[in-house]
Amino acid sequence: MGEAAETVPASAADIVLTGGGSNQMRVRAYNERLVMSLVRRHGELSKAQIARLSGLSAQTVSVIMRALEQDGLLVRGEPQRGKVGQPSTPMRLNPDAVFAFGLKIGRRSATLALMDFVGTIRYQEHRIYPYPMPEQIMDFVTDGIASIEARMLPDERGRIAGVGIAAPFELWNWAAEVGAPQAEMDRWRDVDLGRDLEARLPYPVFLQNDATSACAAELVFGHGARYPDFIYFFIGSFIGGGVVLNSALYSGRTGTAGSVGSLPVQGRDGRAVQLLKIASVFVLENELKAAGIDPRPLWYSSDGWIDFGDPLARWIDDCAAALAQAIVASVSIIDFGAAIIDGGFPAWVCDRIVAATQKALDDLDLQGVPLPEIVAGQVGNQARAIGGASLPLFSRYLLDTNVLFKELA
Repeated sequence: MGEAAETVPASAADIVLTGGGSNQMRVRAYNERLVMSLVRRHGELSKAQIARLSGLSAQTVSVIMRALEQDGLLVRGEPQRGKVGQPSTPMRLNPDAVFAFGLKIGRRSATLALMDFVGTIRYQEHRIYPYPMPEQIMDFVTDGIASIEARMLPDERGRIAGVGIAAPFELWNWAAEVGAPQAEMDRWRDVDLGRDLEARLPYPVFLQNDATSACAAELVFGHGARYPDFIYFFIGSFIGGGVVLNSALYSGRTGTAGSVGSLPVQGRDGRAVQLLKIASVFVLENELKAAGIDPRPLWYSSDGWIDFGDPLARWIDDCAAALAQAIVASVSIIDFGAAIIDGGFPAWVCDRIVAATQKALDDLDLQGVPLPEIVAGQVGNQARAIGGASLPLFSRYLLDTNVLFKELA
């Protein structure tokens, strides 16, 4: 694409390992990713703004942006006239430039989505089941991709970057809580989902924990621009979450930072249990069954929940009480600016949980506790699929947020 940059960012040093043209190509590729990542983060930027944010020279930025525009990755916005001089023309990502598939594997349903370059879902397929089985999931993915590809133009199909999978790690755990036969779920122990799917598909496959993927989607496409530090809760069949520090995902020493489901909280009976035993959708499912109510609408569509009345209200109150305790415990260790709550349900359910959590905090001893803002996630119930679809895009076109924000510090 563009020519070699004149200024090499400090964090690009690790990719400059050999001499000659190889160096120039690697630095050029890094700088192109840096430019696209900055444009993605800010929505649109002029050449002068990119030069200021990146530290690259105006000439280098001009060369890079011209190449990216020629490749169809950037498009021009409306010229903006200042007080003096020629109007500047901001550039933004071309939504049609690149596509990626995102697969969300849940305990009760799976979603396959095709996402464009700016995070908009174009097409999706949905499947519900009593519990996930490896062959069933792989058939759903291959059939779903074929169905979506049939709705795309040939040149669009040529711009698919890959498939990102957002799935719970160790799917065989907590089988009893969702009524799945342990022997059946144990079959997941011997499955390498990424490798097996890649053998079936013409695209590279990337794999990440589902809650981590949802947190990454919120960081990239949601509240991340507003809160550099936040604790994230995503309520699915089992609650999960993530930690964002200095505008980057923090995974910790073993990669399990943000495993909020394991946090100990006090239940309605006063006994200590893990957060996931209270603030998870499987708990609501069991309450509906106990009340003689069909729980299947929970899994038909994340947007299609109905108001289940008292069981739903009781579950929301219990979730809120447990979430309030988890939030207080979290901010007692790290001074998060926000606690973001989202889940596999409609926005009106999320809003009720957020409001109930804010109210539940009033019942706790908050002396010495710097309370964060309690906010609903912006990405919503598609966060896991969107986070999964982001994996191929960052691998091929964008910079990881850890590198990007380090560069901007």
